[in-house]
Amino acid sequence: MNLSESTSMAVKTLTANRLRSTLTMLGIIIGNASVIAMVGIGQGAQRYVNDQLQTLGPNVLFIIPGSRETRELGGLDVPRTLVLSDAEAIADQVPSVLAVAPEYNTQSLVVYQNRSASVSVVGTGPDFLQVRSFEVATGRFFNDLDMDRRSQVIVLGATLAERLFDQNMAVGKTIRVKGTSFEIIGVLAEKGSNLGLNYDDAVLMPLTTQASRIVGQRNSPYGIEVSYIAVSALNRDAMPAAEFQITNLLRLRHNITSEDDFFINSQDTLLEIAGTITGALTLMLAAIASISLLVGGIGIMNIMLVSVRERTQEIGLRKAIGASQRDVLEQFLIEAMILAIAGGIIGTGLGISGIVLISAFTPFEAGVSVGAIVMAVGVSGGIGLFFGVFPARQAAKLDPIVALRTA
Repeated sequence: MNLSESTSMAVKTLTANRLRSTLTMLGIIIGNASVIAMVGIGQGAQRYVNDQLQTLGPNVLFIIPGSRETRELGGLDVPRTLVLSDAEAIADQVPSVLAVAPEYNTQSLVVYQNRSASVSVVGTGPDFLQVRSFEVATGRFFNDLDMDRRSQVIVLGATLAERLFDQNMAVGKTIRVKGTSFEIIGVLAEKGSNLGLNYDDAVLMPLTTQASRIVGQRNSPYGIEVSYIAVSALNRDAMPAAEFQITNLLRLRHNITSEDDFFINSQDTLLEIAGTITGALTLMLAAIASISLLVGGIGIMNIMLVSVRERTQEIGLRKAIGASQRDVLEQFLIEAMILAIAGGIIGTGLGISGIVLISAFTPFEAGVSVGAIVMAVGVSGGIGLFFGVFPARQAAKLDPIVALRTA
């Protein structure tokens, strides 16, 4: 018996028991769909995180207070080791730096007439737009004069402006932040969340104004405290030099002789960390989903063993009229392979459909991974072959006389 005849017979046998064949394939279908969907979600999450980090701005370094080890331990007491004068010193004394934007973030209630919202209040400097690659949609951003005078002016994020003013022009209006009146001088162009902070739903004001009117300077005896300092290097090649020069300057300013009380993260460092985390999560999700494939393979072996018992007479009759052990082995292996591959193809279709739905209803741009599809279908075929060998060998070894007598 040739391969085409064995395949044709296997297809007829499986279609004669459609319900059982479908239920047998179910584990493989679920496993393939899960693997493809999970890999797609993981890759979509990785792209989403990378896109978010790319919006931080070009050639940006982030100077963060406290040692790296201290921050990674997640202590409740956030170190207060960076102040506005540190940012000013970096801008004046580091030649490889193009612009500096210190930030201090807090939460406060903003009120306009009968509308209110609890939002992030960001104190920063005039170079914020340049360093962080933001744009002003209407009005203007605050300048050095506003910083020096501690002017009571603010810039709204696009979402917050819409929440408070609907379609009306926000520029020129006055709102209250923590009970203090501020004039709106600009509205940022929409950009989305960034480093866990949605600037579209935030208020930005001069850092000096925030310190004197909103939070006060009581937190640090050395000047106006900042949450971190964002620095834009002259170009990408200048980033290592900028990091080295900033480190030396701050060590001198802080009289550091041992462990630094700050650390510097670059965009590349953040991308590498994010890639490692999302890659590990994708692998973990795929591994968990692959368990379904194993369960499906066991289901195939179980059904094939049942099939061998049910078809003992058929096997005995075929061997009695000249079928070899190889013919019987080949037929049962083909049946197992058909179940596994058909389940893999159906599962692939379901997995791709799931990815399309995820892309449509979530911010993740989940993609269809050709590698994941090839791997899932290949593993399905391998599982069918592996788990089909034992039942096929059992069938091939049946003695025709005993088989006919047992039947």
